[in-house]
Amino acid sequence: MTKRTRRPSDNGLSRRQLLKAAGSTAALLAAAKLNFPAGAFAQDAGPEVKGAKLGFIALSDAGPLFVAKDKGLFAKYGMPDVDVQKQASWGTTRDNLVLGSEGNGIDGAHILTPMPYLISAGKVTQNNQPTPMYILARLNLDAQCISVAKEYADLKVGVDASLLKAAFEKKKAEGKSAKVAMTFPGGTHDLWVRYWLAAGGIDPDKDVETITVPPPQMVANMKVGTMDAFCVGEPWPGQLVHQGIGYTAVTTGEIWSKHPEKSLGMRAAWVDKNPKAAKAILMAVMEAQQWADKMENKEELATIMAKRQWINCPVEDIADRAKGKFDYGLSGKVVENSPHIMKYWRDHASYPFQSHDLWFMTEDIRWGKYEAGFDSKALIAKVNREDMWKDAAKTLGVASSDIPTSTSRGKETFFDGKVFDPENPAAYLKSLAIKRVEV
Repeated sequence: MTKRTRRPSDNGLSRRQLLKAAGSTAALLAAAKLNFPAGAFAQDAGPEVKGAKLGFIALSDAGPLFVAKDKGLFAKYGMPDVDVQKQASWGTTRDNLVLGSEGNGIDGAHILTPMPYLISAGKVTQNNQPTPMYILARLNLDAQCISVAKEYADLKVGVDASLLKAAFEKKKAEGKSAKVAMTFPGGTHDLWVRYWLAAGGIDPDKDVETITVPPPQMVANMKVGTMDAFCVGEPWPGQLVHQGIGYTAVTTGEIWSKHPEKSLGMRAAWVDKNPKAAKAILMAVMEAQQWADKMENKEELATIMAKRQWINCPVEDIADRAKGKFDYGLSGKVVENSPHIMKYWRDHASYPFQSHDLWFMTEDIRWGKYEAGFDSKALIAKVNREDMWKDAAKTLGVASSDIPTSTSRGKETFFDGKVFDPENPAAYLKSLAIKRVEV
């Protein structure tokens, strides 16, 4: 019996193997048409990439990013190579977002909510060149503070800023300027301190000098007398009190209860190119927000946030206020279980209400960052991605009661009785005595 010899193909594969390979190639090509990556035929496609570069400033409201990284939540959702990078200032954050990771910058960031709008509109970028941005989620509500230097301790300044009016006028008459620091022109801290001063009859552009100081440098600057007051997020107001340099006049939740603060912002081009990866990042951050909001996790949260690679400060500068205990630094003024504790998830903290973005833009029109009549709603429709938030929430199994049904939280009332109706921002602007725009 003659032994049959199998004729090898030119590449060493048998006819059967060639047919099998050809079939696999056809399947791969078909999969490519459907945008499925190889190996994902039987399941949903995973993220397009495994990592992204996210920036943060050393502040407690960046906590969800720290938790998502430390506890492996980015990896859990298929993004093990997410790099969370400390930024020196909000100006640096802006510059790195404009560059993008391809230009050795970043793809997204923990960011002041007005910044993605100012960047998208080219209002704060070099040569006014727009860099389209998206807001995927809000990171927190409340818990920023306006702090006042110790030299004004006898005034016991609180929610009423008018107590500083005479002191600032006296300083001006002596040829000195009263300096009030915020963290970025047109950003949240700028708007809180401006609102507070103006409500007290102090014009933030004429009666004082507003200066820009990065958050981690606030305490050191007040220590050497660079400023009379500042507005920034935790833990720096708490640290100021611990060091006996000044006191908390007011928490921003006392100005506007449950107000929006930071956001998770990303370059629109990156999200459009990597929508599944963006959703994975969003899901990791949302899960981290839920964890960070639980009281039983606050001690561990404070320990995580205090780490050198994150905020890099003593745990005790973070822990009390993270748990809702606010020592204002004035004799006997200590509030336990403050309703103005930083909220990461409760009260729809994570959902990016479009009505809130409209308030920020309206205030930036008030102070001349946008021209009068700027079409805020058109820009919000491009930047705010509450649709992505809802999709991520459903995939995460978030209870329907925790998913808002409206893009508006409705009318908002401030401590001085002013009401912002998102249906009529012009009426709100008209009601404000001190402003840079004619309505």
